[in-house]
Amino acid sequence: MQAWRRPSTGAFGFPGQQTSSVKALLIANITVFILMWLSPQVSNIFVRLFGLVPELAIPRLEVWQFFTYMFLHGGFWHLALNMFALWMFGPEIEAYWGRRIFLVYYFFCGLGGGLTYVATSWGSPIPLVGASGAIFGILLAYGMMFPDRRILLYFLFPIKAKYFVMIIGAFELLASQQSRQDGIGHFAHLGGMLFGYVFLLYARRGGRRLSWAGLASLWRRPRRSGFRVVGRDSRRDRGTSAGGNGGDVPDRERVDRILEKISREGLNSLTPEEQDILRRASRKH
Repeated sequence: MQAWRRPSTGAFGFPGQQTSSVKALLIANITVFILMWLSPQVSNIFVRLFGLVPELAIPRLEVWQFFTYMFLHGGFWHLALNMFALWMFGPEIEAYWGRRIFLVYYFFCGLGGGLTYVATSWGSPIPLVGASGAIFGILLAYGMMFPDRRILLYFLFPIKAKYFVMIIGAFELLASQQSRQDGIGHFAHLGGMLFGYVFLLYARRGGRRLSWAGLASLWRRPRRSGFRVVGRDSRRDRGTSAGGNGGDVPDRERVDRILEKISREGLNSLTPEEQDILRRASRKH
């Protein structure tokens, strides 16, 4: 639906209306955390079955752990920081891509984080938990899509998103070279960012627009545009117009204008009509 990178010079601000996938991920992670917090026995079972344990995930084919580990967290602040980043940066990305592409990217980055952890901790009995791999992929995407968007580091220091991503990437790289006794999966964080970068770089080839149809075309020939434009004559023959009550995909130019507005002013600047148009376009792509 939309090119993954888009220059912008927006200002500070928290996200407005939350998008469907971000809300679902927030609810799922918080629900699992509450269940684990209520019962130590349940927590132990969850970590053993659904945490990512290198000595079990591949050698014993417990491959579901590469996805389920993202919904487990080791403590309140672990959960709070990850969910805050998802709440802060996820909605604008989902609004651009649509929920299906957003979820594919989210879990792809999480999978990358898990694979990197297993590769660097082969045979270890120590489980990896947390959505950090996926979250670091989200941070990377935000920095590449909105490079000049200013955010508040530690709620005090204004910094452009691209520099923020560079700083946290450099920090994780340096931390990964230190002792692993801090209990933090730095390699998983780096793996999430690396897989996210590969995903975005490949999707960008040839000026590709990132959409569900466009993503599917990456694995088949011939390659086709990710956005289907219905000509005026075709719409007239069908008796509907783009964005009208007939349920067709909104006109591409109108959607692009709305996306430009998000880039400049943020999600909370949209009118209810613009939100509805973007929501219908996201469902189609």
